[in-house]
Amino acid sequence: MHKLSWYVLLLSLLYFPLALSWSQDTQFNQAENYEGSSDLVNLEYHMGPVLASPTNLYIIWYGHWNPTHQATIRDFLYSLSSSAPYPSVADWWKTVRLYTDQTGSNITGSISLSGEFYDYRYSHGGYLSRLSMQSIIKTAVTSYPRSLPLNPRNGLYLVLTSSDVQVQDFCRAVCGFHYFTFPTIVGVTMPYAWIGYSGTQCPGMCAYPFAWPNYSGKPPPSTNGGNNIMRAPNGDAGVDGMISIIAHELAEVSSNPLVNAWYAGDDPTAPTEIADLCLGLYGSGGGGGYVGKVYKDSWGNGYNVNGVKGRRFLVQWVWNPVKRRCFGPNAMD
Repeated sequence: MHKLSWYVLLLSLLYFPLALSWSQDTQFNQAENYEGSSDLVNLEYHMGPVLASPTNLYIIWYGHWNPTHQATIRDFLYSLSSSAPYPSVADWWKTVRLYTDQTGSNITGSISLSGEFYDYRYSHGGYLSRLSMQSIIKTAVTSYPRSLPLNPRNGLYLVLTSSDVQVQDFCRAVCGFHYFTFPTIVGVTMPYAWIGYSGTQCPGMCAYPFAWPNYSGKPPPSTNGGNNIMRAPNGDAGVDGMISIIAHELAEVSSNPLVNAWYAGDDPTAPTEIADLCLGLYGSGGGGGYVGKVYKDSWGNGYNVNGVKGRRFLVQWVWNPVKRRCFGPNAMD
């Protein structure tokens, strides 16, 4: 790309990182999903890199966190590269791994939780802009004496904000987003994602399908299409909903880390990525507000994948480029 064109693209993206954006229409009335095989999806490879090397994942816990919630999130991240009973989180990740770069290298199957930083002093305040995430990463990699490593080679940074932190457009237009850091702020270019805990701010917006907006006037979704709210497999709608968004963002940042790899559409400032194509789908037959066929544990909690330590999670499906449809390991076919 011409240097000036690339500069214009950066400016246009500066305040609009790639976001998981759910509105009432897109979250609960999935008129455009592709659970069945479809030739209508124009998902293309734009010659950029994917995260093919073994990835070191670093968490930045921003704000005051419930240790139980932290443990649940850690176990999900450990599950990405660990064995568990089928269908597992690692089995779900195998669909993401089908995406390759121009050398034919697949997205990595090795994701290691390699460090954590606790920003309990709210170093950048209680209200954050989207661009603030990069400054938070800068703080985490420069703080003395317990900083995170600055790892542009194979590092991926996950900024997680606690229940009392307000973020620009959070609960209104986005539940999470991914992007890459600017050398002018962090010193290097490397991928990152942000996800907020919505349990007290907007569970009906960002903890689908474990909560339904009070003002929606609609019955909550359930595992059988009925009116009973789906119960969270780890006991907290906010953290269980957050885990599905983490999965969403990890799939997309791995397949499109620099906004020039895998996405549909002609506009890189507003791409449709591999998880965007499958919003609201968690099992076979899903769509139109119904999550699809998923499992229930002995307490009636909904889930579709197994994790480490006996954990169970509900994560949305992603687009399978071979089957050309949304897919997860709990699919009935």
